[in-house]
This record gives sequence, structure tokens and C-alpha cells, in this order.
Amino acid sequence: MRADRLIAIVLTLQARGRCTAGELAEQLEMSERTIRRDLEALCMAGVPLYSERGRKGGWTLLGGHRIDLSGLTAKEALALFSATGPGSAGALGPGLAEGLAAARRKVLAALPEPLRAQVEAAGSALLVDPSPWGRSSPATLEAPAAEELYLEALRESVLAGVQAVLSYEPPGRPAEDRLVHPHGLVCKRGVWYLVATTPAGLRTYRLSRVRSVTLTDKPVERPPGFDLAATWAEVGQMMSARAAAQLAVEVAVEADWLPRLHAMVGTWWPVVETGTAADGRATVTIRFANVSIASAELVRLSDHVEVLSPEAVRTEMAAIGHRLILRYGELSPLATFPR
Repeated sequence: MRADRLIAIVLTLQARGRCTAGELAEQLEMSERTIRRDLEALCMAGVPLYSERGRKGGWTLLGGHRIDLSGLTAKEALALFSATGPGSAGALGPGLAEGLAAARRKVLAALPEPLRAQVEAAGSALLVDPSPWGRSSPATLEAPAAEELYLEALRESVLAGVQAVLSYEPPGRPAEDRLVHPHGLVCKRGVWYLVATTPAGLRTYRLSRVRSVTLTDKPVERPPGFDLAATWAEVGQMMSARAAAQLAVEVAVEADWLPRLHAMVGTWWPVVETGTAADGRATVTIRFANVSIASAELVRLSDHVEVLSPEAVRTEMAAIGHRLILRYGELSPLATFPR
């Protein structure tokens, strides 16, 4: 609609200060001829536009002309742009995504200059991805407490551009310190991930496995041309391939633990409920990439989840338990375990 285009032109000039007709055409995805007609229409309507010729020329708004937007705090604006970035909006489909992009442009143009820079940085460093890992499974709507605990610190690290030291606990292994260069945070189906580089290359860290975060005063070294949405798309392709793994593991799980199983394992691997056992427990099939990964994922749930098959996974989990006993020694019969 032409009215939307005219508003978008004014807001773009308001945000950027000066643009050529070609730059406006590229920004708004219109032909340069259409943009020139719209600029003339705005001038005739009394909008204070000024055109300057020459290599550094372009169109500008005179007299501090602005479309005002009031009521948004810095925290609210940051939250809005974090949740509605280009990668997040893609899941809405073309129609809604275009409308969301226009709304973001209006909000951004109306914000004060210092806040505008903050929210632009947030929009490129934080991503919400509601799509499944190549399949359909229940979404985790609330982030676990461990994620909430360190999310704010890592958000600060990303936006401030400083390195951080994570105490990170991979599946089946003790926590270890890792110096990382944070580049972005992604919320995937309610679960938060940090995208960062290390001396070993680009890595993705699940926040629920972070045990502590310490910010440093050293600046982040960002890969040339890094784009969070594009990088996360590559991660998604890799994880979708993992989700197509062919090792089917049959388990029985306590009924009240079924939602937890979906949240802790189903985020990464396909989980299919198959029925109810004679003892009232739910039966579930989970597909993993291999025996080692299946054992590492399920051993941490062994108080509530029993592996029924295949025997190779049961054997590996028993071996993990045996190695733990050898490391930590036999426990007295009176020993109790937190549940």
C-alpha cells in the first residue's frame, strides 16, 4: 500500500539521516522510479524534505521532523527487538514477517539515538527460533532456572562485546572452564543457546548446562561477516540431521516425569510416546545417533527412566555406573540420593 511506503520512507530518513533514492529503493525493496515518485508526493504533501545533489548528496528531513513514539522503556525496546529479529520473524510466514519488519522500522526510527543503537545491536545478537529440529515435538515454554540464572550475564557479554569464562558441564562429563567469545543468544523452542567461538572454532552451548559465568574485560574477536541468523540456520541443519538418527531406544518412564523427558531429551532427539506398561509407567521410543550418546543422555535420568532396549545401551549405562563406583568407591547401605 502506498501509504505504508510513504511512512516507511519518512521513518527510514528519520533513522538514517540522509539516503539517496537508490538506497531507499534497496532498503524498502521497491524500484528507484517508484521511490522518486513517492518522494515527490511527500514534498507536495508538505513533508520537509530536502534533496542535495552530488556524490555525497541525497534526501534528508529538515527541521528535526519526527514521528514520535513514547512509552517504551529501554528494557521494553530491547525485549521487543530481541524477539522480533529477521531470523525470528521468518517463522511467521511472508505476510506477517513483512508487517513485523515495517513495525520494527517505525519503532526504531522513533527511538532516541543512544537507545536506537542499543536495540539495533540486540536485534542482531539475539534470536528467537520457534521451529522444531526438523520434526514436531512439545515445546518447552519456560526456561529452566539454570538458564534464567546465567541468561542476563551472557546477554550483557554479547551486547558489550566482551569475552566470558563459562563453567560448562557436557553430557556425561564433569564441568570444565571454557574461555569463549560470545556472538549471540538463541531461544529455540523455549531453550536458550549461546553461539560463540573458542580456540577450537565456532561452538554452541546450551545454557541449562552452564554452571557459572564470569565476564572478562577482553574484547570479543568476531569472525568477519558473522551473521547470527545464518549461523544458526547451519546449526539447525546439523541438528535436524542428528534428529534423523536411526538408533531406536525403548524406555519406560514414570508418568509424572514424561514432560521432563520431553524437555531434557526431546529438545535434541525425537521422542515418541508408544503406550503404557503394566506397572503404569509410560513407554517411549527415542531415536539417538549412537549408543554412546544415548547412554550419556539417559544415564542422568536413570532414577526415573529405565532403558528396555537395545541391550547395547543397557550394557553401556551399566558400564558408566561401574566406572563411577570405581572412581568414588562403594557407598554405605544408608547412603541417600537427592531426587
